[in-house]
Amino acid sequence: MEQTAELQVHLFREQLPSMDELRTLSHLVHCSESNQQRFAEQVEQHLSKTSPLTLLETGIGLFILGRDTEAVVKLQKGQDCREKFMYLAFAQRRLRRFDEALQSLQRAKDAGAEALNVSLERVATYRYAGNMEAAAKEIRTCANFANVSAEYHYQLARLQEVQGEYDKAIENCKTALQLAPNHQRALFHLAYRYDLSGFEDEAIEHYKKVVATSPTYVSALLNLAVLYEDRGEFEKASACVDKVLEAHPNHPRANLFHRDVESSKTMFYDEEREKKKSRKNQILETPISDFELSVRSRNCLRKMNLRTLGDLLNITEAELLSYKNFGETSLREIKAVLEQKGLHLGQALEDKQLQPDEPEPQGSPEDRGLLNKSVDDLQLSVRARKCLQKLNIRTLGELVRTTDAELLGCKNFGVTSLNEIKRMLSGFGLSLRSLD
Repeated sequence: MEQTAELQVHLFREQLPSMDELRTLSHLVHCSESNQQRFAEQVEQHLSKTSPLTLLETGIGLFILGRDTEAVVKLQKGQDCREKFMYLAFAQRRLRRFDEALQSLQRAKDAGAEALNVSLERVATYRYAGNMEAAAKEIRTCANFANVSAEYHYQLARLQEVQGEYDKAIENCKTALQLAPNHQRALFHLAYRYDLSGFEDEAIEHYKKVVATSPTYVSALLNLAVLYEDRGEFEKASACVDKVLEAHPNHPRANLFHRDVESSKTMFYDEEREKKKSRKNQILETPISDFELSVRSRNCLRKMNLRTLGDLLNITEAELLSYKNFGETSLREIKAVLEQKGLHLGQALEDKQLQPDEPEPQGSPEDRGLLNKSVDDLQLSVRARKCLQKLNIRTLGELVRTTDAELLGCKNFGVTSLNEIKRMLSGFGLSLRSLD
């Protein structure tokens, strides 16, 4: 059979490649768009063939290409063997058909698949399904492979990440790499965990190790580019993005990022303006208790939950006077305090008068719990997450009340991150607030 250009593992041959060879093939296919195209052409040539072996090979090829629904159909018709059931489980898992995936894994074990590999894939399947209790129970059955199996420590680390045990996850990734220095997923997730934890030097060091052994590891290159751009090292950031585009010239995120980085090279940062903005924020956050006010005024403001000068800008004179026991004397006191800082009651409301009313929560009442979902639970890039932290946006509900302009106004936040957040919201049927 003709070999796919630049791919060193034959898929279509008289004997099915081993699992290790298939993993190598998948890696090579995804190294570049040209490899993907050539491999897709090779798979297409075999789609009409109906021998049990070819059906199996075609199903695996379709899975490698990400065509999971087609892959399941072909694999189910292919010849029975451990590889068939393992790849069937992988495809069903990506389709979120978790119960079927678990059944396929059991059939793989019955067909001779190694028990440890099957158990660890069950752990991953439970984790993807959100059943952490079952995942923890399953991985405990593999505990005798501690300090023996790199994959055991990697899967344990991934589970600990989800459970919030980040330090333990880092240690298990390190153990996995001690046992298997070329374990790419463990190396990437160690870098990613350092990245999320704010250890930027360690993250950069480990991302560089990933791309040293896997030059077109797209996620590692783009995450590394983000870290470089945040440090103002725009040439290094550009080099990372350019490497992605060399292999994947149509990669949408890389193309957006490329424009973002180029813009950052010429972006003017008005330091004086930022200092003024910072000083203003400090003034607005000043507690009202710092000022000399009468007991009545203090008590009224406390009962109205008005704690800072900024809170007073969001209330009018009429609203204050409508509160029980709050009179003209107290009003004069409050206005005098604000005038000292060049502020006045209702100022924030006036600034917003050209803006439309806040939208009602999207979705039906039973779905509104989604708006309380923490943005920390979302798989956002480091830059997007940092921006949301700076803007004090903690939930999806707060995020959908934010405009494009407010996000883009955050330093180092560009079009790439904006589109990433929009895509994430779109997946939930939500969108950012529009001023149109």
